[in-house]
Amino acid sequence: MKSDFLLAFNEIAEVRKLSRETIMEALKAALVSAYRRNAGIGTGQHVEARIDEKNGTLDVWVEKEVVETVESELTEVPLEIARTVEPEAELGDMVMVESTPQDFGRIAAQTAKQVILQRMREAERDAQYQEYLERIGDLITGTVQSDSGGMVTLGLGRTEAILPHSQQMPNERYRVHDKVRAYVMEVRKTNRGPQIVVSRTHRNMLRRLLEYEVPEIYNGTVEIKSIAREPGARSKVAVAALQEGADPVGACVGMRGVRIQGIVKELNNEKIDVIEWNPDPKTFIAKALSPARVSSVFLDDDPDEGRTGIVVVPDDQLSLAIGREGQNARLAAKLTGWRIDIKSVMEAAQETLTRLDEPEIADVVKKHTALIEQSYAIMEKRETNRPITPEDYEVLVRLVDLIETHRLEIREANRAERRAFQEAARAQVPVLAYEHPLEDTDLPQRIYNILSEAGYSTVGQTLEQYYLNTDVLMNLSGIGETSLEAIEAALTSIEFPEPELEEPVAEEAEEELVTEAEIESAASEEEIPTAQAEAVEELPTEKEAAVSDRSEEEELARAQRAALVAQLSDMADMPSEAVLSEMVEMEEDISPAAEEKIYETYEDEDEPGEYEGMSAEEEEQARREKAKKRRRQLVYDEELGQVVAKRRRKPSRRREKWEGFVIEDDEE
Repeated sequence: MKSDFLLAFNEIAEVRKLSRETIMEALKAALVSAYRRNAGIGTGQHVEARIDEKNGTLDVWVEKEVVETVESELTEVPLEIARTVEPEAELGDMVMVESTPQDFGRIAAQTAKQVILQRMREAERDAQYQEYLERIGDLITGTVQSDSGGMVTLGLGRTEAILPHSQQMPNERYRVHDKVRAYVMEVRKTNRGPQIVVSRTHRNMLRRLLEYEVPEIYNGTVEIKSIAREPGARSKVAVAALQEGADPVGACVGMRGVRIQGIVKELNNEKIDVIEWNPDPKTFIAKALSPARVSSVFLDDDPDEGRTGIVVVPDDQLSLAIGREGQNARLAAKLTGWRIDIKSVMEAAQETLTRLDEPEIADVVKKHTALIEQSYAIMEKRETNRPITPEDYEVLVRLVDLIETHRLEIREANRAERRAFQEAARAQVPVLAYEHPLEDTDLPQRIYNILSEAGYSTVGQTLEQYYLNTDVLMNLSGIGETSLEAIEAALTSIEFPEPELEEPVAEEAEEELVTEAEIESAASEEEIPTAQAEAVEELPTEKEAAVSDRSEEEELARAQRAALVAQLSDMADMPSEAVLSEMVEMEEDISPAAEEKIYETYEDEDEPGEYEGMSAEEEEQARREKAKKRRRQLVYDEELGQVVAKRRRKPSRRREKWEGFVIEDDEE
């Protein structure tokens, strides 16, 4: 049968929704606090409470000093009693002994009660904070408890939530005892417990409602791409199907609009437009402006001014595309992420006709004079209030498309040219210059202060702007020709070491690579087959037209490689110095095709005792000379019909016209 202690313990854990460990720690801390207050001891003396959960007994153990004669029972214990607890205890030791008072009394019980309640309240607040912290971004349902000063308080059972005035729907009124569903926006930790801030206007509330109402969104068949919302008035939702064949718009609307009507009712009759997302920005913008029809969309992605979409709509669709007080256009801009400029066909055509004198579109004007004359005639009909047919509108739309597309292409070409110029300016600045502070230079203090206030903090930033456009620096207050010369002299005179880069390792071609094993096997043969030798003699020394018969071309190439192996077999046993001595320097360029056909790299390993007897400087010089030889590679140039030794260089030292050595063919 369970004891009264266990029954009370379990009841507290169930009612307060706390763990057994939390309640047990609170009870032990309460007993220790009650003992200290009852006995009048400080925190310097260790006190421990021990609870037996089976029989419900409570014991207090106190650390005391082992003495021969006890003068204070609160801090001392005789040796005989100490050895009942610690058999090896000696005089002067500190031991833990049971010191449960016989009369814990009413004061001790009251103290324990207060501490237990305080600890349990703190634990309950922490539990509530963690619970609602995990529910941020989710929906909760609460009961309106009060509405004072624009702040609505919602009861959530064991705690409360607040709905600020800024997060309330503009056309909603809240009455006491009303059930309200809201979005958990923030959870704050305070001394009075967690403060839960909820919202009815957050756009993610619409996202959560769609997830609850539309199973296809919940299981991942349909995805919500973006949401634009003006709470209480209108919202736009872009959805896309992740499964082929699924209808994202139909899934959200439901049969006869049942699903979307449930969400509209929850949001107090807020209108919701569901459109299908499209990866093409032009198509997406056109759909985002629904229910208006769109004739043309022109996109201008400028890195400085931002992304702008110029939308041309029929004249009778202009007000519908803009919406009441611009609402439809604003929501479309939020939904797509593009700034949208809406124009009617007549307005766009009028602007286009005024731009025909621009020199950059002169070529297009010459090619489409008939279309332009027809457009002028249509505009004249409009001025005289004559009716304009749908075909006339199509002509104007074609004109606008033609001119505006050409202007955007020219604008993009200018931006590309500007980007190339910026990259060229950055290429002149050493990489380490961007890490060099501007204050660690010889600039005059006055000039440094001006540059620093303008946002230039490193040498690299300043040099980049100098190479890009000196007028920007000249426009700074206090910077003139003399100051600009001082900047140039101080910054360009700094020498930055080039960053060390690993030497690239040449990739070996699978079919055309001739390994040492192939050279040795070729050297072991007595001679090259006669048919192949004759084919080698017939090979041209300069590049000629490709042989029509592919089999004959492959046969010649195979014979050429065999002859090359035989030629190098005579040098296989020669040291690298002897091989290099046979090379004659040349100034001709090596073709890229020849550069890829690297078949050998002579890399001599250090021989035992090779550097014995040398001083440190002599050994370093010998190793440096040997490293230079290792960076030479033998290449067969098909254009020259010769073997070339190529010197590998670090990327920072590469030249447009690299140097090499040529092994001249043996003349027979």
